Amino acid sequence: MAMEMRQQLKMTQQLVMTPQLQQAIKLLQLTRLELQDVVRQELEENPLLEETLEVDEIRENEQAELTEKEETPEVPSDDFKEVEAGDETLRDWDSYLDGYTYSSGEQYREDEDRPSLESLMTRRGTLADHLLWQLHMGPFSEDEVCIGEEIIGNIDDDGYLRASLEEIAAACSKETECVIPVLERIQEFDPCGIAARDVRECLLIQARFMGMQGSVVERILQNNLKDLETRKYKQIARDLSVDIDEVLMAAKIIGGFDPKPGSLYNSEDVHYISADIFVYKVGDEYLVMLNEEGVPNLKISPYYAEAKTNGLVDSRADEYINDKVRSALWLIKSIQQRQRTIYKVAKSIVRFQRDFLDRGIEYLRPLVLRDVADDIGMHESTISRVTTHKYMQTPQGLFELKYFFNSGLSTSEGEFVASESVKNRIREIIEKEDPKKPLSDQKIADMLSGQTVNIARRTVTKYREILKLGSSSERKRHF
Repeated sequence: MAMEMRQQLKMTQQLVMTPQLQQAIKLLQLTRLELQDVVRQELEENPLLEETLEVDEIRENEQAELTEKEETPEVPSDDFKEVEAGDETLRDWDSYLDGYTYSSGEQYREDEDRPSLESLMTRRGTLADHLLWQLHMGPFSEDEVCIGEEIIGNIDDDGYLRASLEEIAAACSKETECVIPVLERIQEFDPCGIAARDVRECLLIQARFMGMQGSVVERILQNNLKDLETRKYKQIARDLSVDIDEVLMAAKIIGGFDPKPGSLYNSEDVHYISADIFVYKVGDEYLVMLNEEGVPNLKISPYYAEAKTNGLVDSRADEYINDKVRSALWLIKSIQQRQRTIYKVAKSIVRFQRDFLDRGIEYLRPLVLRDVADDIGMHESTISRVTTHKYMQTPQGLFELKYFFNSGLSTSEGEFVASESVKNRIREIIEKEDPKKPLSDQKIADMLSGQTVNIARRTVTKYREILKLGSSSERKRHF
């Protein structure tokens, strides 16, 4: 059969992620401190990009220029108006130099109105939060998620599973055989070694993660862990019929494993953060302001514009200048777009959560990404990026933007109440209970049902564990 080559025209649609678009997406999800680092690096690498004066000085200069223009008749600009018309990038440098200066404008500046340091404290996510996030992000069925949540709820601070497979199966009304494959998949979660039932299993999980199946390391963990603890290296070598040097090398590797993989997520270190958005109540309205402190105000240097206009650059330098101008302009526009997007998202959240801002957590409204996306005409993925590691200072305190997005539980009145609000009610009920006769999860569920919240006992248990509150037997006090 003869082969032949043909040319064929074909129209297709595809999404192209240009470097500029990738940069814009990256800037969108950066924290304010990370944004400062990116800007500083770009200032070092791009000679056409420079910081402007302080905001007040800029305003004075702009006012002086306006006054001068009123007194002086218009003359042709000495900047890039004389560049050939085909060069769109450089032709309108006047507007770029004047209009694309990135400044904080009328943003929050008063020191005396700043929140106290105590209100800026936050703690890192818990081990349960980290594991639940991985569980809900993975390809698990509804039944597997139920089993997984029960497993994670029984993992202690060191990362060990403190409930038997039978107990987990009974709590989920499932067979024990259904629990085993879910546990094995959770044991593949980060941090490595999690959900083990004893130290041996914890270390074996880490060894297998490093591809050491069948090695001396695995054999020692399976058969000679006690000998390893007492450093009976010769005994181990005889039992495994290997050279003692191999035993010593394996012992060194095992010594590098973490016997408490969950401890990293239970540190009590306190971290200080600064808000990205400030919300103030002025009269009956809420005012949203961005925190621009620390982000340099950017502009394009006029020095190179003058050099080009005066013919002081050759063709290679001209190409270099054009490239750096495009890079600088895109960075400035991307930062401006980032700030506008954060502002729009914050305004939308304030509109949706007005009752929470007025009256507290009991009135937090169920909210999902799609609600805000539809409100401001953006995609859900954009909203997700904006809310990552961004914080809002409100009259109710400092909150991560993700805090305002939560699922809802139905009420007997046909409405919905936010899950965070229900968690708060559970905490309040437990705080007010008689320590001699603590309430069971079923009793708490019944009490919430009396408050019109439709909630299952299993959900109460899950929320209680997320709040790090013990079971009724653990909370009972004997006086």
